[in-house]
Amino acid sequence: MANKLEITLKRSVIGRSQDQRETVKALGLKKLNQTVEHQDNAAIRGMVNKVSHLVTVNEK
Repeated sequence: MANKLEITLKRSVIGRSQDQRETVKALGLKKLNQTVEHQDNAAIRGMVNKVSHLVTVNEK
């Protein structure tokens, strides 16, 4: 596994369920095309998996 993950919000959370909105917020994403960097661990991977249709992930 990579050491870090770059996560970018590519689709809007408008019309999504509340738990998906909260997951995106917990990842630190607020605006479209915003990119955040997180350590690669099971918790972050699970969050990304839950909203995989909204974000793109690059391993660093």
